[in-house]
Amino acid sequence: MAEAVPRGDVPAMKRATADRQATLICMTPVRNEAWILERFLQCASTWADYIVIADQQSTDGSREIARRFEKVVLVDNPHEAYDEGARQRLLIDTARRLPVTGKRILVALDADEMFSANWMESPEWQQLLAAPAGTVLYFQWANIGPNVSCAWIDPSYKPFGFVDDGSPHQGRPIHSPRVPVPAKAPALYFQEIKVLHYQYTDWARMRSKQRWYQVWEQLNDSGKRPITIFRQYHHMEAAIRRAGPVRPEWLAGYEARGIDMRTIPRQDDYYWDTEVLKLLLAHGPERFRKLNIWDQDWAALAARKGWHRNGQLRDPRTPFERAVHAWLRATQGKSHWIPVRAVQKLLQLFGW
Repeated sequence: MAEAVPRGDVPAMKRATADRQATLICMTPVRNEAWILERFLQCASTWADYIVIADQQSTDGSREIARRFEKVVLVDNPHEAYDEGARQRLLIDTARRLPVTGKRILVALDADEMFSANWMESPEWQQLLAAPAGTVLYFQWANIGPNVSCAWIDPSYKPFGFVDDGSPHQGRPIHSPRVPVPAKAPALYFQEIKVLHYQYTDWARMRSKQRWYQVWEQLNDSGKRPITIFRQYHHMEAAIRRAGPVRPEWLAGYEARGIDMRTIPRQDDYYWDTEVLKLLLAHGPERFRKLNIWDQDWAALAARKGWHRNGQLRDPRTPFERAVHAWLRATQGKSHWIPVRAVQKLLQLFGW
């Protein structure tokens, strides 16, 4: 593990928090997040005392962006495999070695997530600072839709923060809790302050990432049926139908500080699709025929990269399998309906 080397003037950062009751440490894993990283770091710098970035072999300039911010502590995640638990341990271990004033509050955000700007005036922020050691901090996602044109709030609360008491972290390779969540730990739920989730601002990029998740589930033998995988990784198709306007208070405080919260850069190809393409070439398309990943033209992508495979990457689905995917798309958001559940049970007899 690379030794953490704080950027900028660490004594100055400590002096800035000397009269405060807590030190706030943002912990963020990064792999090719240049599309959003500067905005994320600008937002996180408004509240965090340190921003620990664990970079996993980025090739898009993410490290160079991170190095420009004085609060960043950049560490290397050298592993090839995707393992959320391992990278969370790296982040937490690094955060626990940093010098602090008062309590150590750990906040785990991905690069496409920011606290809503109303943290600046919300009384909830003082509650966060005053929370006792061992408290788990729960927030809701405010999912920001395409081009920052709409948003919907996830009704569930997720543990994004922890007032550190040294508790061990129990992580998983995928969809892992990001911070320690000890049994019977006190909990603080935030109503006003949200976690702005920018994943859905670029719908094509989001779909690329969801395709990769589906392939990961298949290769790692998660035990999930194809229907379960479909429902999990297409939930946004139904959720966006209930989207409303982006609340002004979520962005205003950042925009008043000159942070661009609305521009969404575009790419021709996405990192996640390249990763899926490698897996298709390694394992063959047949293994993934029941996954809804065939909206991407993999043969064309391979050709653009000069990886010609003579038809190896054609869509392997039968007409019946295509029909099942079409039916699943049409019933997304209705899987709790009794007729839909009945059809799903029937499909399971055919390996779905």
